[in-house]
Amino acid sequence: MTRFAPLPSPENSDGHARRTGVEVEFGELSEIAAADVIAKHLGGRVVSVGGHDRRVEDSRIGGIDVYLDTALREKLANWPRLLDAGRELAREVVPVEIVTEPLDRDGLLALDDARKALREAGATGSRAGVVFGFGVHLNVEIVSDAAQDVVRPLLAYALVEDWLRLAAPINEARRVLPFTDPYPTSFVRRLVALGPEAGLAPVIDIYLEETPTRNRGLDMLPVFAHLDPDRVAAAITGATSARPAFHFRLPDCRIDESDWSLDLPWRQWRTVERVAADGDLLGTLATRWEAAHGAVTLFRGAWGEEAGAILAARGIETP
Repeated sequence: MTRFAPLPSPENSDGHARRTGVEVEFGELSEIAAADVIAKHLGGRVVSVGGHDRRVEDSRIGGIDVYLDTALREKLANWPRLLDAGRELAREVVPVEIVTEPLDRDGLLALDDARKALREAGATGSRAGVVFGFGVHLNVEIVSDAAQDVVRPLLAYALVEDWLRLAAPINEARRVLPFTDPYPTSFVRRLVALGPEAGLAPVIDIYLEETPTRNRGLDMLPVFAHLDPDRVAAAITGATSARPAFHFRLPDCRIDESDWSLDLPWRQWRTVERVAADGDLLGTLATRWEAAHGAVTLFRGAWGEEAGAILAARGIETP
């Protein structure tokens, strides 16, 4: 299969290629070592942006930030000595992250080639330890601010999420930790009831009522903050970065495995958009989802298997 095959709607409403920002978490390599590997492979120069944090500027794919997990940094930001100590204590379980600017397909290909260099340098992924919960996040630009270009992919993801988790199971540590919790059944039920032609306001309302957290496999708060900042600000404590992009954070990072690449998370997201683009398939999944879910859902795996069978019948294979 072609690496980073085009999305069903490859261009935004302005006619430009949609871009995707990428965040990759991994272990073993320090921020400094990782930045050096990236600069050697992609060009550019490494600059210090405070403490151990580094930025690779003017690389072939633009600026790339390299730092220890943002959550730790934010919690200890006012305690610099404790931050340094915390970094060293946390290195066994807290990942280093690389964060790119929005990339086109050529940029994604170049980043995936740099991923090989990081693996060869010793970067480790989510399966390298029992407490590792390293992931890959894709920030995929939306086609437009129109309701259908936001609601349909959200509904598609909600309907196939259980299948994605069966088809490409995430690491045990990531299942236990709350960072990629599945959507509540109550939210999916209300989203299905609204349907694919729903307006943005009611969809945002039920999202904020049912799942007002960043810790989902598909985190919609950034795009909702872009589309309706006042509504989100009124419902969420703390700032939410607004951007016109789906924040897909379900996939594991398996950077140290030779048969894995960033194309796997990309194929998972592309599957979501293929479902969203097929109105008949979306309707079939919604109808079958309602039939499969009573008042209480005790076992989500059964729907995951059924959804997978529906997709397979339409020629959509396991990503």
